[in-house]
Amino acid sequence: MATVATPKPLFRYADGVLPNSLALGYTLAAWGAGFALLFHPSLWLNALGTLLLAHGMILAAYFIHEFAHASIFSQARHNLWAGNLCSWLAGSCYADFKDLRDKHLRHHVDRADVITLDTKAFLKARPRWFRKLVLAAEWAYVPAVELLMHLYVIALPFITDNPRHRARRGPVAATLGVRLALFALLGWLSPKALALYALAWLIMLTVLRFADAYQHTYDAFAVLDEGELNDGKRRDRAYEQRNTYSNLVSLRWPLLNLLLLNFSYHNAHHEKMADPWYRLPALHEKLYGRGYAQVIPMRALLASFHKHRLRRVLDDDYGVFEVDGARRAEDFYGAVGVSFLTAV
Repeated sequence: MATVATPKPLFRYADGVLPNSLALGYTLAAWGAGFALLFHPSLWLNALGTLLLAHGMILAAYFIHEFAHASIFSQARHNLWAGNLCSWLAGSCYADFKDLRDKHLRHHVDRADVITLDTKAFLKARPRWFRKLVLAAEWAYVPAVELLMHLYVIALPFITDNPRHRARRGPVAATLGVRLALFALLGWLSPKALALYALAWLIMLTVLRFADAYQHTYDAFAVLDEGELNDGKRRDRAYEQRNTYSNLVSLRWPLLNLLLLNFSYHNAHHEKMADPWYRLPALHEKLYGRGYAQVIPMRALLASFHKHRLRRVLDDDYGVFEVDGARRAEDFYGAVGVSFLTAV
């Protein structure tokens, strides 16, 4: 008599049912409620809606990261479906979720920033007026480099001879057509709502790039396809931890790190990358305790983010991070253009 296979539970870990349900529910509710408030005649509610929508997008982006690590659902197809849904919510749907996942996992395996486009080399090769335009936008806190990367993801299938990327022409064109139609409809219904939606997306990009800027001092490699990073450098686990930082939202109020789905506990994540987001604070405490040199509170990075916002666009140097001292992050320039949302 044939045995009936026991169905797998929805969530990968039993302790994840409640936190994942609450966090996913909030993400969808924040996105939906924030979007609805963009149409309200009250400017105060418009502002609230923009922030809610931006936060829903931010959490959707960080859930893409969780689905890439298969840390939420027990079955691969559920992580794939949810990853694609969150890619639409976060506006990163021009890239295939499987490509986002595979490129990000290379970041862990190779212990490097495996990027799609070397934006620094790209900008240095452009006419001076173009570089100045990008730098002017960055000076005004417009995330121009990230916008270039998103545009590159859209354009890549149409400008490359690589068969794998050329095969993405149909899906990218269809996605672009659908989104342009939806944006046109939104603009027809409410130009104000369209402008606020764009603002919410830019807020998301800015928050993500601020978090990304200070989590690694890895070497960066622009890689479109599979292949080893043969530069002769040894990248062991000691190198990984030495070049990884936990830029916590708050040391005093740890719950505030939930605003970024605990993504700031980055050393703990790299130590056990299959551990889900809700376990990371306890894992960090167990592994490192208090006073870990790789921890940098975000308030200590705000001045550096402002001061070096132009330098990091073109400079190959990450700057200097001091292990102690009140101004230890003052000359830490940070990275740019390393978003996992634009991997292909």
